[in-house]
Amino acid sequence: MQEEKETCHIDKGHRCVIVKGCWTAWETQLPFPSQLTDIRPSLQPAHRETEQMWLYLVIFGCLSLCVPAPAVEQGRSCVFLTSSRNSKKMEEGHVNGTIQYCAHTNCCVGFFRIIEGQPVAELQGCKMVVGGCLDPTCFTSTTHLDYIRCECSSNLCNGNITWNAEEKQPQLKHSSHSTDDKQHLSLPEESLTSLCSCHISKQSDMDLTSMELQQESIHIVGSGHFASVWQGSYQGTTVAVKVFPTWCRQEFTVEREVYGLPHLVHAGIAHFLGAGRKSDSGDCVLLLELATCGSLSSFLSKNSSDWTTTLKLAQSLSEGLAYLHSDFHRHGVHKPAVAHRDLSSNNVLVRDDGTCVLCDFGSSTILRSCAGPHSWQRYMVNVQSQVGTLCYMAPELLDGCVNLSSGWCLIQGDVYSLGTLLWELLMRCSDLFIGCPVPEHRLPYEEELGASPSLEQLIVHVSERRERPSVPKHWQQGLHDILLDSWDHDSDARLTAQCARDRLVSLPPCCSI
Repeated sequence: MQEEKETCHIDKGHRCVIVKGCWTAWETQLPFPSQLTDIRPSLQPAHRETEQMWLYLVIFGCLSLCVPAPAVEQGRSCVFLTSSRNSKKMEEGHVNGTIQYCAHTNCCVGFFRIIEGQPVAELQGCKMVVGGCLDPTCFTSTTHLDYIRCECSSNLCNGNITWNAEEKQPQLKHSSHSTDDKQHLSLPEESLTSLCSCHISKQSDMDLTSMELQQESIHIVGSGHFASVWQGSYQGTTVAVKVFPTWCRQEFTVEREVYGLPHLVHAGIAHFLGAGRKSDSGDCVLLLELATCGSLSSFLSKNSSDWTTTLKLAQSLSEGLAYLHSDFHRHGVHKPAVAHRDLSSNNVLVRDDGTCVLCDFGSSTILRSCAGPHSWQRYMVNVQSQVGTLCYMAPELLDGCVNLSSGWCLIQGDVYSLGTLLWELLMRCSDLFIGCPVPEHRLPYEEELGASPSLEQLIVHVSERRERPSVPKHWQQGLHDILLDSWDHDSDARLTAQCARDRLVSLPPCCSI
């Protein structure tokens, strides 16, 4: 260590050199009086007492600094298990075999997969984000797909999980019509989608005998998790015919109820024409407007857009979601708020006028509030399942740490999904990448985690590490703020859909990156 020196001033402007710092073998290096002759000539006899005082302070200070400090207590010790996919877990503390000593937190965390009714550890170690965890035991009753998660605050606590094996587990449901391999969570049969005992108007089925379904005039335009969509003709109008097989009856019922809500007619929501059943097969059918440009995912994969087109898509998307979330009474009729709960680029359509419309409400929850707006919690009943497409799901939904009986939590989960959709849109805007190629269309986190990330990977990346899709640094601050405030880790700190819409409207009509 190099000797550090500092010039100080004492009374009447005299100067001296104070030696500070300390060395291990201080006895051989400490500047005793014989070594301080260089400063003595500058001091008058009257200041000998001052000199002695400074010398005493130097020696005393060095002695104080050289007393060995007590050993720093080692951090929380947690059972450690990871995989090559989640090697970043190593950064959270020193690892010795199967034990990790936490560097930044007092919490251990564990993720377990349920195999044949028993929890099998898949990821264990120190919690990546500093936060409170009061329970000293690894206890949980929250189940997401076939995963359970716990946090605890005692040494090695994450190696011994206690969980309620009777808790109902949401199951992954695969549709025989699905053309993609994205993981999707489905709504259990017993979950209720109407969160109030208010009167729900009954809807009668349409008479579909007049629907022209000549085989040669029909072609499939899309397929999803629960239904296939065909192009057909009804009373001379070209329509989208959404066909639900009999085993998806619940999703059909939920979607029909959402479309049938009072005042749910808006430019940002797909126009509902009616519902019925096919007499030959018993399949359930919804008739909707036909969006000629297909899904937003399909549109973005085929097209990049200029700033004006991108802004129009983004504004109409946020306007539709804001209206879906709105809760109001008009002409004596109540329009309740609705949480979409599966907002993704596959569940947004693009009209030929360049606007977005929301569709696919089979996983939605109606937040009925008979006593007035924003009283949803009063009527929350038995909504236990997490639903959604994984890469669009909010962190609190991914790891199961959310109050599913809170309408506000469900609404703000949609806002997180909106943020990822806006990012997806903006990344295909040619005016935001002047002088370089526009990136190919990618889903959120596809660049970081691949095309089909697992739930385990997303929990670590999105919830534990609080990572988000990469936003180019050269974009204007207004775009950064909209995205960051939409996908904030704290659901209460996120924008509302209406606020996101207002911010988008305030952006300049001409691109200025």
